[in-house]
Amino acid sequence: MSDSGNKPTAGFSVFWRMLRPHTLSASFVPVAVGSAYALKATGLFAPGRALLMLAACLFIQIATNLFNEYYDYVRGLDTRDSVGIGGTIVRDGLSPRFVMAAALGFYAAAAGLGLTLAALSSPLLLPIGALAMLCGYLYTGGPYPIAASPFGEAAAGLLLGSLVIGLSFFLQTGYVGAAVFFISLPVALLIAAILTANNIRDREGDAAGGRRTLVILLGHRRSVRFLAALFALAALWSAGLCLRSGFGFWFLLPFLSLPSAWRAVRLFQRSENAPPAVMLPAMRHTAQTNTIYGLAYAAALLLAAFFPAG
Repeated sequence: MSDSGNKPTAGFSVFWRMLRPHTLSASFVPVAVGSAYALKATGLFAPGRALLMLAACLFIQIATNLFNEYYDYVRGLDTRDSVGIGGTIVRDGLSPRFVMAAALGFYAAAAGLGLTLAALSSPLLLPIGALAMLCGYLYTGGPYPIAASPFGEAAAGLLLGSLVIGLSFFLQTGYVGAAVFFISLPVALLIAAILTANNIRDREGDAAGGRRTLVILLGHRRSVRFLAALFALAALWSAGLCLRSGFGFWFLLPFLSLPSAWRAVRLFQRSENAPPAVMLPAMRHTAQTNTIYGLAYAAALLLAAFFPAG
């Protein structure tokens, strides 16, 4: 494929497409939750640090998506008929070399932001940030990509959920404890749910490509039950916080996400053996569940900070 032509225009179009609302929320929600919990726990909040953290997370996420584009193309998993936000190479005509260079460029920008954040807070951020970027690459890159294994959901939830929330909290307060991890768990569960939904959609193609994801091991029906369990656990976690002193009824707000979760599960249940395109509405409802729950969860933490409930 040629590197010439309308590459800048095509590149801008591809990157803009990757900044869909659910992509933005996947970066925004963990940063918002970590920062809101810092305000509740300590009364501290530095908006500049939160914005820098959000930009760094967004750059890493875009780079990770581009690595996925590159390696799915190299391994023959992406075709012109593939469904999803991908298709940078097979449909938009960008060269694999350009996609890899763009991914590395976004990593360089994220590294620059990481150096700034470390200067503002602690050098401890440098090895943690480097590890996060390495995991972002290894998620689809390298000889044994995490995304092709049964551990993709756990890795995505812990890295994009718990780790980002913990770092966001640390940037505001200068410390991090076990309570931050427990606060992060429902967000981690719903990030794992997004990957589960994606893998349900791509199950047959992934199996043909030699992947061994959790969804492939479970099969369609049990994978849908697993997705429902992730939604249920997140809801139960929010309900449990309603009973804790200083949190209270504000944590009923995330229950606003339940209709989207219900629709996602029902649509996936009805789509067994259906082509991937038929599952796109279920995918959208899964992403909406994550966005609605995450924003409501962050709002509940803010409200609990200013108006603690019994």
